[in-house]
Amino acid sequence: MITVQHLTKKYGNTSVVDDVSFSLTENRCVALIGPNGAGKTTTLRMLTGLMKATSGNISFSEDNNLDIREKIGYLPQQPTFHNWMTGQQFLIYCAKLYRFSKTNALQRAEELLTRVGLSDAKNKRISTYSGGMKQRLGIAQAILHSPKLLLLDEPVSALDPIGRREVLTLMEELKQEMTILFSTHILNDADEISDELLLLHEGRMLESGDMNTLRKKYETAMIELQFEANAEVYANALMSLNTVNDLSIVRNTIHLSVTKVDQARTEILQHCTDNNWPLTSFSVNKASLEDMFMKVVQSCNG
Repeated sequence: MITVQHLTKKYGNTSVVDDVSFSLTENRCVALIGPNGAGKTTTLRMLTGLMKATSGNISFSEDNNLDIREKIGYLPQQPTFHNWMTGQQFLIYCAKLYRFSKTNALQRAEELLTRVGLSDAKNKRISTYSGGMKQRLGIAQAILHSPKLLLLDEPVSALDPIGRREVLTLMEELKQEMTILFSTHILNDADEISDELLLLHEGRMLESGDMNTLRKKYETAMIELQFEANAEVYANALMSLNTVNDLSIVRNTIHLSVTKVDQARTEILQHCTDNNWPLTSFSVNKASLEDMFMKVVQSCNG
């Protein structure tokens, strides 16, 4: 759908986005992840045309001469609403900016208010809406013109758990109809609904691709242990085992990165039994997206 080649944005001698290339295909949900300051928002703003790139090229597969903004819906990280308007009035107002007729604007507004679960609140002022309701209204505004690509900048980062769930559920539904590219620094959200991943760090694209492929590439088995006593007592002995690559302790839980998980399981449990350690919990987990992210960043920095 869209091909991005060598996209770069500089302020003076500082590169905020540095030679980024990727492509987006139809009906996929793609997470643009990275810490704050990685260049996520700048990348999205260049895709929308709101910011001019220093160099690089963005092309839309249908027609390179087409203004691609006609095919793009966008919700910024901090959307601004006319809070004195009702939800219905706001969508009708936005639809008219898209040159909808009065009749079609009302019809489309009603359709989308139902779609995003706001039909019961359509006549309430936006100032009374919760954070999750405002985000859903913002998404409705972004898809008024039925775009092929929906760009969302940190759509759930400021929401409470209920609002976050509402928006993620809506995104899950919308990806059946359009491609979604959303930025986030909350890796659990990306892990939950994404088909593909773009990993930015300090303006550079460190990794990209299908989620399942990347999981296999960076797959690391994790074993978690809890003991009645202080976990630190057992750390050195566990690190000496052949199958243990790395160890961390969080809230008195030992997290072990291991190779050959079956062999590691046997070896660790045998060691606990032989030494009569007061083991209270043992579990095997696949590496999370956060583990993958840290592994990629560390390998690039190393």
